[in-house]
Amino acid sequence: MDKQSFDHREDFPNLRRIIGRQFESLWTKQNAIRRLPILQWASQYNLNSLISDAIAGITVGLTSIPQSIAYATVANLEPQYGLYSNFMGSFVYAFLGSVKEITVAPTAVMALMVQQPVLDLGPAGAVLLSFLSGCIMLLLACFNFGFVVQFISMPVITGFITAAAITIISSQLKSLMGIASAGKSSGFVDTWINLYENVGETRLWDSVLGISSLFLLILLTLIKGRGDGKWKIFTKYLCLLRNAMIVLSGGLIAYICSTRGMYPFKLTGKVASGLPSFELPPFETNHGKHYDFIDMIRTLGSSVISVPLISILEIVSIGKAFSRGRLVDATQEMLSLGCCNVASSFVSSIPTTASFARSAINSSSGVVTPFGGVFTGALVLLALGLLTDYFFFIPKTTLAAVIIAAMIFIIEYRAVAEMWRIKRIDIVPFLVTVIACLFLGLEVGIVVGIAVNLCFPLYLTSRPRITHRVMNINETTVLLVRPDSDLAFSSAEYFREKILKLVHRTLPQIVLIDGEWVKFVDSTVVRNLSSTVSDIKQQQRHVLLWRWDKHVRNALYRFKKDKFLPLFKNEESVEKVIENWKPGYFNESYVNIV
Repeated sequence: MDKQSFDHREDFPNLRRIIGRQFESLWTKQNAIRRLPILQWASQYNLNSLISDAIAGITVGLTSIPQSIAYATVANLEPQYGLYSNFMGSFVYAFLGSVKEITVAPTAVMALMVQQPVLDLGPAGAVLLSFLSGCIMLLLACFNFGFVVQFISMPVITGFITAAAITIISSQLKSLMGIASAGKSSGFVDTWINLYENVGETRLWDSVLGISSLFLLILLTLIKGRGDGKWKIFTKYLCLLRNAMIVLSGGLIAYICSTRGMYPFKLTGKVASGLPSFELPPFETNHGKHYDFIDMIRTLGSSVISVPLISILEIVSIGKAFSRGRLVDATQEMLSLGCCNVASSFVSSIPTTASFARSAINSSSGVVTPFGGVFTGALVLLALGLLTDYFFFIPKTTLAAVIIAAMIFIIEYRAVAEMWRIKRIDIVPFLVTVIACLFLGLEVGIVVGIAVNLCFPLYLTSRPRITHRVMNINETTVLLVRPDSDLAFSSAEYFREKILKLVHRTLPQIVLIDGEWVKFVDSTVVRNLSSTVSDIKQQQRHVLLWRWDKHVRNALYRFKKDKFLPLFKNEESVEKVIENWKPGYFNESYVNIV
């Protein structure tokens, strides 16, 4: 039979043309609308939308203010830094954000992750980290790296959130109990060691107020939306305002006690009034000693990478949770969050990201567009300008109760139950992520979790499913072998060993390898396939390659065309292949490729 005469050279992509298309697409009207989501909804914006956004934004602000003060204490910063971090992101996301429910603000996880930078560099460490995180997110967005989040699975995200919640709850127990000397380490183990060593310093009235506040917060959360009619509406809004109510009630009790000369609680203390100055992020600082920019980068270490990564994870996962089936553009969320963090760093903000609890409040309050964030930011600015004197009497134990209550409901118990019910093997990366985050730290823990989880698809890739069947056609014993997926270097040796074992066990005259599902091979697979053919032929058996893709055959030709020579067409069935097969045509140098 004649040899096939098509060109088997490999075509390389025209990089110049591809790069040119990418840059040309940056300046199109379609891309401008995509990267400025405000252009999509501004033309339909009306008074009803404005009223709905205002109600939702103010409702979120009433919850966000006490939480932001609390998260500042988690980060070992003065309370005003929580408020500094809570308005610029809301303003920027209103114009660049693509998910109307998302609220960008300081979160418990971000506060926990900047604890160590604050201990090492003071407030400058947190502010610089916000700037650098934003720059990295913008860089990733420019290169369309939104697909990276696809490599981080739900079990890993759930494990990380669970570990972060447990760590934050542990770190707030000292404030809940009024303990002053339980240490400031952000580590889970160190927190419990310090708590155990100083449990004797527990303050009675702080504990009573804190535990009572925590109980009420949990109760109000559980009764949200229960009942019928007006009672249902009442419990809904009572739950929405629960944080503000608890903080204001605690502050009122502390103030009344102070008028009688009693100070039974540890108080937040003076909160600096006025708006933060608008200035460049600190590129050098003095905190015990002088740090230049390089020293600060070296001190921040892996947090420069882990903080933006986790920020992106949070905003994308929260965006998916509220998207209601719509596609979430991960690259756009990177772009918007990067701009939020860069802009916020000019007003002394810690790194920010999407808050699940506040986004849920935003959604349930009927927000219509991302413009609701403008009202949240405006309320925070109002609090900074007029209300900071009233924050002095807020007990630290009530702030701790607010944080613990939020973390209790962030732990995704249902997701763990779903994993156990759907695919129990997913519990492994979940548990590994939780344990690694608790005992090695959040930055290291999530990397360990991702690495362990990636082992599963890598293992499946290295062990493709290979089906086989032994047939007797025209008094010829045929071993039909078919891999059910592409072949890569990780599976090359396994594929070779599997075929040789089957040949040794079944002793066929012809080994027919069906490549119907193989659309890709690499050089390692080609070499192993060549060796497999040689080994089988040494046993005086014949090999046929049936229904292989043109691109795969071209790769074989480029390796050894004189060995991999196409002699047959793609027959419709195994029987036709054997009928058309001519044994005398084979010799030591050739293998038929069908």
